Amino acid sequence: MAQLVKLQDYVSRYQIDLKRYPTQFVRLKQQQWERTKGEWEKGTLDSSWMEQEEVEEEELAEKKSFFSKFFTRTKVEMEQEEVWEEHELLEENSIPEESTTLHFQPNIVYNPQSIEELKRMYLDQLFHFQLKWASSTLREKSYVDPKFMRDTLLRSLTLRLPDNYFLFYYPILKIKQAPVELEVIIILPTEILCLVVLEANDLDAFIGSSDRFWLRKSGKEEKKILSPMIGLNRMESILMQIFKKEDIDLPIRKVVLSRNGYIDYPGASFNTQFVDTRNFPEWFMALKSSPSPMKHMQFKAAQSILELAQTTSYSRAGWDVDSEEKNE
Repeated sequence: MAQLVKLQDYVSRYQIDLKRYPTQFVRLKQQQWERTKGEWEKGTLDSSWMEQEEVEEEELAEKKSFFSKFFTRTKVEMEQEEVWEEHELLEENSIPEESTTLHFQPNIVYNPQSIEELKRMYLDQLFHFQLKWASSTLREKSYVDPKFMRDTLLRSLTLRLPDNYFLFYYPILKIKQAPVELEVIIILPTEILCLVVLEANDLDAFIGSSDRFWLRKSGKEEKKILSPMIGLNRMESILMQIFKKEDIDLPIRKVVLSRNGYIDYPGASFNTQFVDTRNFPEWFMALKSSPSPMKHMQFKAAQSILELAQTTSYSRAGWDVDSEEKNE
């Protein structure tokens, strides 16, 4: 399951501590799956999927990250063995987070009849949980547009790609004090993938050219659309500038994607792949089969983008925190 590091301009837990949250997410996902599968096999499955000590561990770690923002830290220096290392927690009182953002408690609406059903239900609930991680921290929250709950591409990328991939979904960066919305960026351990998506009606045909506009054919209707190459080249240019400044060495690959349509681009375009309904299954299978573990340069690239990311959020009221502390 790819890690949703940044969703538009929403506040993200990964912005607090990119070194800790990827490993914590992987550990949480694995532990909860083993526990859930074990309970299902024993016939004792219920909705209490998170032990109180696990909640307390996350709250302690969240507080540690919150207060560490006020102190200068060195950049992440991490090799693969450090990626999977267990991080020690501070021995101090916790500041509770809202249960809706901390407690991973899937809504059990039926008893799965097979391990495949159980897995689908688990991942579906985990997807909603990940959206909360991508839109809230200890002190801040962002309003999540309901459309992302129904976004089939977002769901497919997060659920079907490996844990060691970092996903930036239409992030908004501040470039020279101006907000710039990019499209889809996937940071693999060994490369960067920039995606521009062309999807409208099923079986639409997108006729490409080197001009500023492409042609979309939907049945007998024809309509001009802005060339996706403009957005792709802009993303590539911005990322190259960021990476050059931060001394990041990762190749950038560009993709024009249409899962339910056809792309007709005469000729060839340098370093750009066109993926449509005819070759999407093979392309996606190859994309998710990267065997490389998370790497230091991958973390460095993600961090450099996060540092320029725009965030729109609201602070939690102090009385909310006090009220929750009393309820503990």
